[in-house]
Amino acid sequence: MTTVTERELLRDALGLLRDREQVAERLLESSAKHSFDPDRELDWDAPTEDGKWFWPPELLSLYDTPLWRKMSEEQRMDLARHEAASLASLGIWFEIILMQLLVRHIYDKSLTSNHVRYALTEIADECRHSMMFARMIKKGGAPTYRVPRIYHNLARVLKTVSTTPGSFAATLLGEEILDWMQRLTFPDERVQTLVRGVTRIHVVEEARHVRYAREELRRQMVSAPRWERELTRVSCGEAARVFATCFVNPQVYENVGLDRREAVAQVKASGHRREVMQSGAGRLTEFLDDIGVLNGVSRRLWKSSGLLA
Repeated sequence: MTTVTERELLRDALGLLRDREQVAERLLESSAKHSFDPDRELDWDAPTEDGKWFWPPELLSLYDTPLWRKMSEEQRMDLARHEAASLASLGIWFEIILMQLLVRHIYDKSLTSNHVRYALTEIADECRHSMMFARMIKKGGAPTYRVPRIYHNLARVLKTVSTTPGSFAATLLGEEILDWMQRLTFPDERVQTLVRGVTRIHVVEEARHVRYAREELRRQMVSAPRWERELTRVSCGEAARVFATCFVNPQVYENVGLDRREAVAQVKASGHRREVMQSGAGRLTEFLDDIGVLNGVSRRLWKSSGLLA
């Protein structure tokens, strides 16, 4: 007689959940074949290339605004350099949070399981990514852009009290929007070769991280108690609002010689920017909606963030 385990019975709107250990085993195999050492993979000694962007112009916050049309090409390219540094700074902040959340997730789990082995592999990936982003910022000559202190300190609370499904929902929020932008960046020959190399490495390795987080969030939204699922919906919605607020540091505008208030106002009013951000979040919001994360107050918070139409 075959015994059907609880694990095999877990199902959500997307279908039967895959075995956690089998998923991790496949991700470990992929990691062994497709992992990179940015220090060796990229030419950090090559000079920056004249006439090339640090970020695709269409993905810049001010693109197609009245202010953008007044800016010189040189100022636009300088904005791209600073926005790339701002996004890389945000990425480092987020990856440091993610690493701590992953450590918390595996603390009580079997140390010899594939699931834990993959989490440790992902942490190693994120360490390399953070160092790679920092080196890219320094190479571009722009400053590091920290998130506002209130959000920096709120993240201390998140790292301490976040539930498991909340951690994986936040992980996807931080990874999938940037991933969408980077998939447009690395094949773009208008962009600096170094930046294209950085985004290519990040896209390849983050694909595994997204798979791991999606599978675990699905499992948690089926198996976690009701209070935890409700808390995840609220915390995920609030995280979306914070993430959208911090996406580009307003100091960027001052550093390229623009009026900060005018720039921020035009970004908020920009239909193009709204479309870019919602397109970047589209695949994620569809997934979250399918598994029941965007119910009730969560949907209202996501709409207020501007990431959901």
